[in-house]
Amino acid sequence: MIPLCSPQDAKRPTALALGSFDGLHAGHRQVIERAIDGDCGVPTVVSFWPHPREVLFGEARLRLDLPSEKVELLEPLGIEQLVLVPFNKELAKLSAEAFIDQILCEALAAQRIAVGANFRFGHNREGDADKLQTLGAARGIAVDVVEIIEDEAGRMSSSRIRSALETGDLDTAKALLGRPFRFQGRVVRGRGLGRELGWPTANLQVDGRKFLPALGVYAAWVELDRTEGRLPAVMNLGPQPTVDPTSPSAVEVHLLDRSLELENRLLTVEPVLRLRGQKKFDGLDSLSQQIGRDADQARQCLQASAQTGVG
Repeated sequence: MIPLCSPQDAKRPTALALGSFDGLHAGHRQVIERAIDGDCGVPTVVSFWPHPREVLFGEARLRLDLPSEKVELLEPLGIEQLVLVPFNKELAKLSAEAFIDQILCEALAAQRIAVGANFRFGHNREGDADKLQTLGAARGIAVDVVEIIEDEAGRMSSSRIRSALETGDLDTAKALLGRPFRFQGRVVRGRGLGRELGWPTANLQVDGRKFLPALGVYAAWVELDRTEGRLPAVMNLGPQPTVDPTSPSAVEVHLLDRSLELENRLLTVEPVLRLRGQKKFDGLDSLSQQIGRDADQARQCLQASAQTGVG
């Protein structure tokens, strides 16, 4: 696995792609390809953590890809290190020139840089891609500005991926990502209500910084510690309006036609189809019957996707 490191620990000199790259969609991958086109430095992706808007405006910014997930996605693209620049108010005060000198030149010894055409940097976002080219040229750094990719629906962006996930449209999210949307969680002990209903579930503890799709019930594939093949499952994402209306949102997974000891295991979940939204039922019997129907629908969906190679 490629290293996840700070600028001080990075291998130098670098050929780097600079940006958020959240979701690593086709536009991001094109920027990365241009950055490492040639043998002029360690192939590197440079991003900021936390998100600048979290620091400057106190906004919670959930990520499509957490840093550990991004590391795994970058390795097949030829990247050798992911550098996270700690974003704080001191960094935000740096002028565009100071940012280039202190971070890109001194800390990372950049020989080549690629950015998207909408890239901004420096105090109050004073620098744009054109200014980066000008300042880079004055310092002997080749800067490649990559135009934004568009399709029939508009500009390729992380915002479009989020919008698709917010409505449970996993097919659109998958098309934009160029891969299925996935997330991980470790199984923690729950209250055992699912087992009492005849539908034992694994309760997942998911990183609170991870962007998740719309609340509801999903057909999903599950991988266990990456040691077994994909297993079919039905997943509930959200609170428990029938059992406990005051409960917080949670992720619960029921494996279809398998009984395994899952506590403390790391699960990778790939939701495939949103079967329905959440609903409050008249009682536990009605809820159990609906879970049975959800399981049947999920089983059929996943069998079809396995046969067609979709999902």
